[in-house]
Amino acid sequence: MNFFRKINLAVAETLALPALGGLVAVAARVLMAHIFLIAGYGKITGYEGTIGYMESMGVPGGLLPLVIIVEIGGGLALLFGFQARLAALGLAVFSVLAAFSFHAADDMNQQIHFMKNLAMAGGLLAFFLHGAGPFSLDAEDQKD
Repeated sequence: MNFFRKINLAVAETLALPALGGLVAVAARVLMAHIFLIAGYGKITGYEGTIGYMESMGVPGGLLPLVIIVEIGGGLALLFGFQARLAALGLAVFSVLAAFSFHAADDMNQQIHFMKNLAMAGGLLAFFLHGAGPFSLDAEDQKD
């Protein structure tokens, strides 16, 4: 156990270096925001098809503009670290709602999407807890 504790401490000390920890936070934001930006853009380019899919799942198609705003607006806020805690919380709630609304089916593909959404919500909750990091528009708000 002591071996793993030493590794964990070494990693923590390395990531405590502002530049390295900041770069990891940027990479995490880019990776997390990417899925929302691509999904939001896809809903714009496939607007009518998305409305049809939403309605087939019992979700009013009239909510699509709100969904696009949440995905693109929240994705951009997270990407740039602007009000990232609130954006992350909103996207986490959105991801859980989407999991239960669209992916709670018995087939394996939908189960994978369901678990992906829950995993994304978990990662987003980490941003909610820790913020966007030093290389972000929120960086000044995180200095205490």
